[in-house]
Amino acid sequence: MTDADHGSGARRRGRPPRTESAGTRDRILAAAREEFSERGYEKTSVRGIAKAAGVDAALVHHYFGTKEQVFEAAISVAFAPALNAPAALADGPPDGVGERLTRFVLGVWENPTTRTPLLAIVRSAVNNETAAAVFRRLIATQLLRRIAGQLDLPDAELRAELAAAQLVGCAMLRYVIKVEPLASADLEQIVARVAPVVQGHLTTP
Repeated sequence: MTDADHGSGARRRGRPPRTESAGTRDRILAAAREEFSERGYEKTSVRGIAKAAGVDAALVHHYFGTKEQVFEAAISVAFAPALNAPAALADGPPDGVGERLTRFVLGVWENPTTRTPLLAIVRSAVNNETAAAVFRRLIATQLLRRIAGQLDLPDAELRAELAAAQLVGCAMLRYVIKVEPLASADLEQIVARVAPVVQGHLTTP
């Protein structure tokens, strides 16, 4: 088959030139996030991700490995804004840590740009144990342990997990399940009621 036989939209096979590697990797990640968001973990395949990215499936395996590893790489990027939560704890006096963390976490969910990929992550984790394990690992190693490391109190990890449970539960009911009246309540009203509970988990002796 000659070069003329190949259409301009044909997928590229094999490894790209080194100068194209970063762009190709980013394109695969973008396609993976879109596929996982639309289809969920179970119905998404490496072949489907490759097709959406315009590359060969072998290239997806080359960069990321298994579907589980592709999922972890994709959600790590999507989850990145939430990983700044520990900084919210340090940015102010201790007696305001509950409000700062609550505002930060709910603010990530309030923003449509960051909410959409988070919804895809949560839905995949709820419906598939492999996806849930990846999500748990990401939450534990990159978020909760960093928050616990800033708490100079006994049972720091448990405190961080309880605070996270309060915020994740609120986010699930408001943004995922959309239970009323919570789903339509004013954000300031929610912060006023949730922040003291988060504060208690993180600072009460």
